Amino acid sequence: MWRDLAPIGRAAESGGYRRFAWTGADADCREWFRAQTKARGLDYEVDRNGNQWAWLGDPAAGDAVVTGSHLDSVPDGGAFDGPLGVVSSFAALDELRARGARPARPLAVVNFGDEEGARFGLACVGSRLTAGQLTVEAAHKLRDGDGVSLPQAMERAGYDPEAIGADPERLARIGAFVELHVEQGRALAETPHPVGVASAIWPHGRWRFDFHGEANHAGTTRIEDRHDPMLTYANTVLAARKKARLAGALATFGKVGVEPNGVNAIASLVRAWLDSRAADEATLAEVVGEIERAAVERGRRDGVEVRVTRESFTPVVEFAHDLRDRLAGLLGGVPVLPTGAGHDAGILSASVPTAMLFVRNPTGVSHSPAETAAEDDCLAGVTALADVLEGLACR
Repeated sequence: MWRDLAPIGRAAESGGYRRFAWTGADADCREWFRAQTKARGLDYEVDRNGNQWAWLGDPAAGDAVVTGSHLDSVPDGGAFDGPLGVVSSFAALDELRARGARPARPLAVVNFGDEEGARFGLACVGSRLTAGQLTVEAAHKLRDGDGVSLPQAMERAGYDPEAIGADPERLARIGAFVELHVEQGRALAETPHPVGVASAIWPHGRWRFDFHGEANHAGTTRIEDRHDPMLTYANTVLAARKKARLAGALATFGKVGVEPNGVNAIASLVRAWLDSRAADEATLAEVVGEIERAAVERGRRDGVEVRVTRESFTPVVEFAHDLRDRLAGLLGGVPVLPTGAGHDAGILSASVPTAMLFVRNPTGVSHSPAETAAEDDCLAGVTALADVLEGLACR
């Protein structure tokens, strides 16, 4: 499975993946998922939001145990973030069958669409729609960098954008959702354990900073006459690093656009996106507030207007304690650790009991072509997931 999936959406120049929602690479990943479902004799289904499901047992029976993750990527992302969870889910079902396990509850593997938000700027679109955390109206307003709307992209890919929306009936069928994911950090690398259990997801969000200055000639405009938004932006990046470090939080400007973007022109606008995360919501709000104040203060000095828009926010997620503790017990007391990364499991946690397993990442690198995990650790993850599914769903 890993070998068949590996070439899809891989960029030759970077070695990273560009599997963006509703593109050709996404369609190829979806076809791979459908083929894996068919090869195992599972019932295949695509829900109203484009999420793919592979069912073992009757979905209508309810109290299902669901596992899976996503197949899309960030720009030039790694091979493991998302796909490891989907591949491991199919492999865990294979392991259960090899053991002769007899499920007493329906089992399913899911591929949630557009988890990374690389194309439309909002993470976990498929699961947010399903859980009712993203309205149809808001979803229809999403645009990619070329101005293509989410409905247009879905329609071009052969899906009905008018069908999207909350799906409480589907969520009511699910008794537990367990997502396996490569660890995005090095906590497990410091232990002898190849697998861990998630305790919580830090609150996190995305904020757009618009720095409005005045375009002018780079060779004729005196320094004292400039209203250069690039200076305000640069100072804000440094301020974000300092404020986050002092608070024990995280703050990253990883995406930026400049207008008119000419070598010999002072910019008129710098638009940049802040990703910030912290252990609790109060700290996160304080850090983002301090970054905004630093930007506005510097903007006054530079003659630049600063506008800040919150584009998304996910509150702290405490995974269901009873399910989390049960998983840790089934796996013999493996480490239980928090994460700063968002996941579909975090979105679903408000609607169904959810839990996560992490597979050790020796370097801690993620969202990069250098992302990796040892084969033995990945196989240990499959065994752990099979143990969990057997403990939750089988006689």
